[in-house]
Amino acid sequence: MTAMTMAQALNTALRDALREDERVLVFGEDVGPLGGVFRITDGLTKEFGEERCFDTPLAESGIVGLAVGMAMGGFRPVVEMQFDAFAYPAFEQIASHVAKTRNRTRGRLSLPMVIRIPYAGGIGGVEHHCDSSEAYYAHTPGLKVVTPATPDDAYWLLRDAIADPDPVIFMEPKRLYWSKGETTPGDRRAAGFGRAAVRREGRDATLVAYGPGVPVALEAAETAARDGVSLEVVDLRTLVPFDDETVVSSVRKTGRCVVIQEAQGFAGVGAEIVARVQERCFHSLAAPVLRVTGFDIPYPPPKLEHSHLPDADRVLDAVDRLQFEDEPDVLHLVREAS
Repeated sequence: MTAMTMAQALNTALRDALREDERVLVFGEDVGPLGGVFRITDGLTKEFGEERCFDTPLAESGIVGLAVGMAMGGFRPVVEMQFDAFAYPAFEQIASHVAKTRNRTRGRLSLPMVIRIPYAGGIGGVEHHCDSSEAYYAHTPGLKVVTPATPDDAYWLLRDAIADPDPVIFMEPKRLYWSKGETTPGDRRAAGFGRAAVRREGRDATLVAYGPGVPVALEAAETAARDGVSLEVVDLRTLVPFDDETVVSSVRKTGRCVVIQEAQGFAGVGAEIVARVQERCFHSLAAPVLRVTGFDIPYPPPKLEHSHLPDADRVLDAVDRLQFEDEPDVLHLVREAS
């Protein structure tokens, strides 16, 4: 095992993929000699040359269109959308062509390509730099949607995404780029696409989270444990495909569920999770399934993002509302304002 940041894990995954498969190409805005805004591609142009890792014009639709053609031609392009909201000009290409090619050709043509998108907030970014846009992609049939919460998952999920025969939207939580963890590039331990991970065992309620919401869920579970309340934390890892089995098993065990997402609440991924849980676990539920989300507003200015983003206190407030029948006041925690 090696301790590294998520940014280092992603860089290592790209480097290993480029070494092992000459069909892999990396390109996007400033990903060449600069190494990208977040330095995820640092050193790749120097090691592999400008034919394998190169800069593009500032035209997201053109970047994705080029990747489509290259994937059709047998390459495995990995492209970077510099920030989440910068990807919107490319959405027509993604929804109309990237997602539909396999279906349109009745399986005769696939697009093995990865679109990396740094997403979500927590870095003090201004408008167009901190959107949580995962619902657009999860709602588009034909795409796989991945979002890691640990460095080890960042490495292995990106390797899986590059090797996959179909297009993958790879959502990278920006505020977790500098989080550290044990990573095993030479010894696979992480599960593949479509498998969630139970990050913390519990018995009283299940917290379902993904990407930037996972550390929030773990912090809330740690705080609740000091009051004798046991919260299980499920990290989805992939939004599409979705791991119903792990989520359902956890909720049937605990009987209660809170879903955490950083994006605005209305029509978000969390709403789909709530619907799936209530459909599959109705007779096991002791309380309604609740959500903790961002507010239904455009992303706020940096000085206000701490109020917009879900935190452990808001998660614990939701857990309070689950109305534990045996100890109705057990979660009235005394929490200091941060």
